[in-house]
Amino acid sequence: MPDPNPTMSNYRMTVSYDGRPYLGWQRHGDKPTVQYVLEQAVEQLFSLRSAVRGSGRTDRGAHANGQVVSIELPAGLQVDAVKERFNDVLAETVRVVDVIKVPPEFHACNSAVGKHYRYKIWNSTKLPAERDGRVWHVNSRLDVEAMVKACSVFEGRHDFATFATRPNFKQKMTTRIVSRAVMRHDLPLITFDIWADGFLYKMVRNIVRAIVKVGEGRYSRNDLCRILEAKDRKASPGTAPASGLYLEKVYYSHDEMSEDATGAVL
Repeated sequence: MPDPNPTMSNYRMTVSYDGRPYLGWQRHGDKPTVQYVLEQAVEQLFSLRSAVRGSGRTDRGAHANGQVVSIELPAGLQVDAVKERFNDVLAETVRVVDVIKVPPEFHACNSAVGKHYRYKIWNSTKLPAERDGRVWHVNSRLDVEAMVKACSVFEGRHDFATFATRPNFKQKMTTRIVSRAVMRHDLPLITFDIWADGFLYKMVRNIVRAIVKVGEGRYSRNDLCRILEAKDRKASPGTAPASGLYLEKVYYSHDEMSEDATGAVL
């Protein structure tokens, strides 16, 4: 398929960011969002306005190590130089990890087949300053082993309506396939990883809150099964803070996601 505009090419960028200074991913006028600062960088570097299309939105205060964006930039650019130029003008809280040229039909969101999210919990009475805003600080002692065993409840194909916080729109389809959901711990740090073909609004944060309820001794694994089967948001226990959430990777190959989900060393 030929480029519709031979002077422009489609590029895919992987971006990492610390979400603390930003009001989430999506642009809201000239407010400080990650999409806004990237589009401002494009205008500064190339004297053009080009939409930065993200693989999905992240909430205010959430982070990313592997957000993917697609963007049209002048044809013939050296991708390593593009990466360096972006990082020269962006704040340290947003970094371009890599840049590759992609076919015109590639779209960061529409072409994705799955994602990997990570959630971090700090389970201690004291929180180191460098962890502030980068984890969910839980003061009370958690039963981590019970939490580890509870994770498998969410694996497989399920209707996650219970764990979908609906904003100003209603999801038409709330079934998702979770290929893996696991938790590891090196106390006081507890890390939850989940791979799926897609995620509903605040789904990961809602799942984490439910698992922590197990760690608090307020829910059992069977309770989670019952809550999941209810398919009713009113049955869910709430939402974990955005501070512990990280978009780790976006997948454009089913095989790559399967390999990562089944073979990752956690």
